[in-house]
Amino acid sequence: MIDLHNWLLFVGTVFVLSGTPGPNMLHVMTRSIALGARRSTATMAGCLTALVLVLTASAAGMGAVLAASPRLFAVLRYAGVAYLLYLGVKAWRAPVANAGAPPLPLPGGSALRLYRGGMVIALSNPKLLLFAAAFLPQFVDQRAPAVPQFAILIATFAIIEIFWMSCYALGGQSIARLLTRPARQRGLNRLTGGIFAGFGILLLTSKA
Repeated sequence: MIDLHNWLLFVGTVFVLSGTPGPNMLHVMTRSIALGARRSTATMAGCLTALVLVLTASAAGMGAVLAASPRLFAVLRYAGVAYLLYLGVKAWRAPVANAGAPPLPLPGGSALRLYRGGMVIALSNPKLLLFAAAFLPQFVDQRAPAVPQFAILIATFAIIEIFWMSCYALGGQSIARLLTRPARQRGLNRLTGGIFAGFGILLLTSKA
């Protein structure tokens, strides 16, 4: 089993990191604003699926593969930048409802589409894989079997992510009640679009 001290340190670190606003949390919140907290669970499931896959792949050593292949890492990084910029433009240009009406729902809001969108968002930053590859092993006791420890760490990470995504989803639902005026909706669209674009630019300019 995993060392209790290491696990508590891991919980504290991940709790802070996961709670910090990022593409995943922003995506969940905007879906909740447009479609409601209940329907945003499909987006949450997509983000969580991608996260678990990335952490599992990192535990299996895929992070080292990307680290040894700068060209592959660059391709994934540019793909992530392009998708974040696309989301920024889409949010910036999103339509608004008339005064007194609730915000217009996002087009194509089927559960499958929301799930797929959540997965793409979570996978859009290839640095997550390298981060997981460098982060997780630090909390593993080399003297004990690694697989059970990785399983506990990944499950812990997933539970903390669910908690924070739920908070952002409920927060988005609350914000939706304030967006009855077109000017407010338009302002939120501009803010969301700018943040997504900012994430894309940061990813583009950051060093691998």
